Amino acid sequence: MERTLQIDSRRLDEINELLLKKDNPIICRLLKVVDKYGGVEKINSDAEENGKLEKLLGRLREVKPDYFENIEWLIAQRDQKRFVSMEEYRQLLGVKGKMLDESFQVTLEISSLHYFTWFMKEAESAVTNRELMPARFIRVRCMKEQEKDGDLFATICAMKVLEASWVESLDTRGTDGSNVHLGGPETITGYFGGIGQPNDYVYKWIDEYLYYYTNYGVKQVLNINGGTVLAGYLLHKLGIDMEFKISVFMGNDNPLSVLWTLLTAKLFTREDGSTPLVGLNLSNSVNNETIEIAADIRNFLGFEDKVRMEHHIVETHSGIVRQPYDRLTELIDLVKKVKNISAKHEGGIPETEAKRDHPSDILEYFLSREEIDKQNLMQSLERNYLDKHDAVQRSAKELIKNGFPVLAAPALHYH
Repeated sequence: MERTLQIDSRRLDEINELLLKKDNPIICRLLKVVDKYGGVEKINSDAEENGKLEKLLGRLREVKPDYFENIEWLIAQRDQKRFVSMEEYRQLLGVKGKMLDESFQVTLEISSLHYFTWFMKEAESAVTNRELMPARFIRVRCMKEQEKDGDLFATICAMKVLEASWVESLDTRGTDGSNVHLGGPETITGYFGGIGQPNDYVYKWIDEYLYYYTNYGVKQVLNINGGTVLAGYLLHKLGIDMEFKISVFMGNDNPLSVLWTLLTAKLFTREDGSTPLVGLNLSNSVNNETIEIAADIRNFLGFEDKVRMEHHIVETHSGIVRQPYDRLTELIDLVKKVKNISAKHEGGIPETEAKRDHPSDILEYFLSREEIDKQNLMQSLERNYLDKHDAVQRSAKELIKNGFPVLAAPALHYH
């Protein structure tokens, strides 16, 4: 019976015929946006040049001198090896036994790093208290706002100093009034059918991506919609060296949805087998069995070392999941079987969050700086972020105590 599922090669020929059709309006409009930025070769060249640390630092010095001094401090701490080494970190935990090999390494991930000042508090705490900085940062702050006040420059510089990976969330993401079904951010959380990128917004998303890629070297962005996911595959296939991660909001919550996502990735790989899909954040509702099956699909398609499975260990206290939400125990069991996985910390430790006067809330990701200042929330939101940093330390300790290596900020902790 299974043999009847085999895809006839003629169907692939038909798909290619559609993609290469000269008057295909979908492809023609995409190519028009690419041409706006000078074509594939110039796009990659501009991104490489404008994404260099020394060039970004020069621009940061002009835009925000105090942030430039912060980066100088960060570089000095790194070069003087002031951050805890992994060897010392294990010694502080009293771990003396042999660790599993690095193929079982779990990436330490935190979300969302909205403000550079939060990052600096986190880095200072890591130096003082002998803590690990994450190897991966997810950002959901308004791009235009942070471009204007210097946060974008400073954060990109910080990520490059750490040699950490990071993800930006473009402003063209369905919560900007483009989707008539959304009354506001509160209507996208919980049970929903997707944020959406209606009508021509997929091309606005492409345009916005190419703007930040060519001007700042921002390579990796959040992806929330089937159309923009396909756009990412097509841009990469054309030769643009872009990357993206699929958000939890995409709703990949069962093995078949993962198969659908990864089949498309496979169809549009380059000759070398590469894909722009570098992270796949499954739904919060998935269990370990689903993740294991998803990993098997990923591995069979040759993506084990290319597509990281990103799993929420803790979530914001309000606005998205029932609490207490804590998957750390499940993670310890999962990483024995699934490689190339990240432990994502979107909230603090549930017991800590429950005692806060202002626990974390997913809806506050969408607040402008003006609204935050008006409500006098900045100190509370910073505390929420540092609670997430504490949750990262808890996961790191438990993983290491159980013999699993972790990936922290590469340039800081691996002397």
